[in-house]
Amino acid sequence: MIIPIKPWLDLANGKTFPGEGSRVSAVRSGLVLSRDMDLDELIAERVLSGDLFGFESNDRMEFYHEPILAQEILEAMQPVAGKQIFDGTLGGGGHAELLLQNGAHVIGCDQDRDAIDHAQLRLAAYEDAFLPVRGNFRDMDRILADLGIGTVDGILLDLGVSSRQLDNPERGFSFREDGPLDMRMDDRAGLTAAELVNTWEEKELIRIFREYGEEPRAARVAREIVKSREVKSIQTTFELSEIVGRVIPKVSAKNPATKVFQAIRIAVNAELEVLEVALEKAVSLLAPKGVLAVITFHSLEDRIVKRFMHRRSSPYVDRPEWSAPRANPEFCFHLPSRKALAPDEAETKRNSRSRSAKLRVAIKA
Repeated sequence: MIIPIKPWLDLANGKTFPGEGSRVSAVRSGLVLSRDMDLDELIAERVLSGDLFGFESNDRMEFYHEPILAQEILEAMQPVAGKQIFDGTLGGGGHAELLLQNGAHVIGCDQDRDAIDHAQLRLAAYEDAFLPVRGNFRDMDRILADLGIGTVDGILLDLGVSSRQLDNPERGFSFREDGPLDMRMDDRAGLTAAELVNTWEEKELIRIFREYGEEPRAARVAREIVKSREVKSIQTTFELSEIVGRVIPKVSAKNPATKVFQAIRIAVNAELEVLEVALEKAVSLLAPKGVLAVITFHSLEDRIVKRFMHRRSSPYVDRPEWSAPRANPEFCFHLPSRKALAPDEAETKRNSRSRSAKLRVAIKA
């Protein structure tokens, strides 16, 4: 059953609010469904602060977030009228807008407050068809339960850091500009990159640089960080990048600190653990023939998604000690393709950040 999103908000608040197209506050079991202001108040706040994320005078949002693999997502999700889709990584709202344009209802989840604010403005025209929810997609079961939803027709996860997060030096994700060592996707979280770099033991730094960054010089980098922080705490992206550059020579256009920054970001946000939890939860939250679509940007993420989908899509399992294959108790998906989809040449030329993207799709049996 499709329930318009405005009544979801009213239900969560336990009352009905007058007014067309407003976004009211709702907090239930700690879940923030929107800001504590309606849409008009949010726009006024942005005007006064000088930050409208590109909100133009003709009330149209600037398309700063180009959705990666857009056509492939549309073909996989089939977002026709009557479908409810959970977008667990709302970001700039590009994928959500594609789904809404084709008639689907979208619950857009993101742990980043700026992403929620931006999407609420950008997608305001879709009114009751779109609900922004601030939260982590690992909690998708609780988020949907709080909305009274048992299953959905699609779950979309576009993993990694967003373009806007990378481009904002205050978030501390990038070494291109100097900024505080933060790297939190959710500013309510406790652990920052600065705390990790300055307090974690050398052996733990080595572990995450090896496991999450696949950095061959992990031990040398960790040793240099520990030596540097004994003299002065490391607080900015430029400071960390310079320290890494002392032990990793620059041999190409790629910054020597790239893998180290990736490893720290993954550790700060527990990205791989969150992904594993979310994939398992998606199984029970998808309706029959529901679609799980996941876009990854590095081998660590893709390996987790690939193994999960292959394990869950094999009707039988076999072991050398068995006389014959046995039914797989975890079987629940069909895969349109066992290979990942990648952007074509035209897309990578148009959007350089799509180069490493891979899309894997699974359909609930």
